[in-house]
Amino acid sequence: MAAPIESLLNEICESEDPIEELKRLRTAVLATPVSGLRQAVTGARLEIIFAHLNTNDKEQIEVCVEILSRVLQALEPIQLAQNYKTALQSGLNHPDDSVKVLTLTQIGRVAAHADGVTQMLNNAEILRDVIHCISIERIAVAKEAIAALSKLSNTKAGLDALFRSDLLNKLKDVMLTSDIIRYRVYELIVEVSTVSPVSLGYCANSGLISQMLEELTGDDVLVRATAIEMVTNLAQSEHGRQYLAQQGIMDKISNMIIAAESDPFSSLYLPGLVKFFGSLAIMDSPQQVCEKYPVFLEVVFSMAMNLDPTVTPVALDTLGVLGGSVEGKQPSVTGEKFTSVLKRMSKVAADGATELRVRCLEALAQLLTLPVEQQTDDLLLLTESWFNCLSSQPLLMIRNISTQPFPELHCSALRIFTAIGCQPWAQQLMIDTPGFVEWVMDRSVGKGKEAKDCKFELVGALLSSSSAQEIFGAHNYLKLKTYLREGPYYVNAVSSVTTEGAD
Repeated sequence: MAAPIESLLNEICESEDPIEELKRLRTAVLATPVSGLRQAVTGARLEIIFAHLNTNDKEQIEVCVEILSRVLQALEPIQLAQNYKTALQSGLNHPDDSVKVLTLTQIGRVAAHADGVTQMLNNAEILRDVIHCISIERIAVAKEAIAALSKLSNTKAGLDALFRSDLLNKLKDVMLTSDIIRYRVYELIVEVSTVSPVSLGYCANSGLISQMLEELTGDDVLVRATAIEMVTNLAQSEHGRQYLAQQGIMDKISNMIIAAESDPFSSLYLPGLVKFFGSLAIMDSPQQVCEKYPVFLEVVFSMAMNLDPTVTPVALDTLGVLGGSVEGKQPSVTGEKFTSVLKRMSKVAADGATELRVRCLEALAQLLTLPVEQQTDDLLLLTESWFNCLSSQPLLMIRNISTQPFPELHCSALRIFTAIGCQPWAQQLMIDTPGFVEWVMDRSVGKGKEAKDCKFELVGALLSSSSAQEIFGAHNYLKLKTYLREGPYYVNAVSSVTTEGAD
């Protein structure tokens, strides 16, 4: 394909209105494998395509972007950095956002390449233009700019360039554009900070993390909510959590939860505060977080008892995550109020709004999960008592939910049965409930791939326990094993004999 591409480039160069030639070139490069393009573009005059971006014709720009997106994949990042600096810089300043996105994507490739970084750092003007792109209104442009700068910061040289040169002042100037742009810069800072303790040190010394943390208690509740989200992302890394603890942020957020009770606008940021501590509990220790910050658990229970659609879903998700682990099932986490919460969740699961019902069922499935290797007498008694809190006949209640004509409810209900399926008390309850085991093995129950997958997982859970054969009996156990062997999509073949024409 090298010759046709070179020929088409010549035709484009000679044409006064090259749109048709450009379209033929687009067809040619899209039909050529990247490995083939690598040969075709060697020595090819790509400057011709770059030059044809300088137009107000939207269609021509679109075709050129498609060609370059494909062809530039065939170039090594170091070739891009060395041979197309001028074109890259022009692309960053092009009035069309699609050209900016293309250019930033290629700069990201260069920034991720060991030798390319050096080339990039030798051109401060390009880096200033990349930083400016964070302030472009279109989010796709800003995202690519943030990604490129984040890749650049994976090296010490990149960190030095971004945080120990005039580029830091450029970042701070861009932040002054608006609240939205300021938080895009914070997003970059958090992304860089999570890479390593060293990168966090650079960001902290820049003063930008301190500035972000101060916004946690700002007057604008929407800004505050965004700050909480950023801080939660920073806490995803262990060194990030250590830094936040040193800065007293955990205590500050705990106090914000307490103060939220008297704030009429707290529903705008309270879910974010809960997510923050929920994230801490997942990554560190549910028991320690709940013991150290008891107000967190109190507000989660309160939100779960509420029916406010702005806060209840977060509470349900948090309860599921907290109680999903063995440690999260300890009394210090669940507490005495938990029984009331379970009963409320059961009521919502039975007759609430569909989305909340699904959230309740998914949370209950997590809470009731107890893998075979973690089962102790005490924990089995605990999950059994939780299940019995749901209703006077919880097994039938959950099965009734699963028969309603909503696929998401059907699958969420099945996941509760899967959660308890390997627990001996639940298996005994199932065999004691007339028709239940037959219902489990009935392939006509539940339509669609997800429903069949959920039923298959349930059967697998039943058979994962050593108690299954004894409790279900040899006949049922064999049928369950056959179901598992046949797979989720097995269809019984029904033979038919035609009698047409018979006497």
